[in-house]
Amino acid sequence: MHGTDPEPAPDTAEGARRARFGTLPERVRPEDVVETRPALPRDPARDAYNPDEWLVRYCL
Repeated sequence: MHGTDPEPAPDTAEGARRARFGTLPERVRPEDVVETRPALPRDPARDAYNPDEWLVRYCL
């Protein structure tokens, strides 16, 4: 029978885990994780593409 086995001593690894993970981390505010930058001015070359140009170039 195993009824005479002594109770195991507290494990040092268990104490380390409890010290590290025993509490929740502090709350992070959204202001601390979001970066805001001013918008860049619109690039006129971006709108220079004509989506119908390929019709004239390749179909006619």
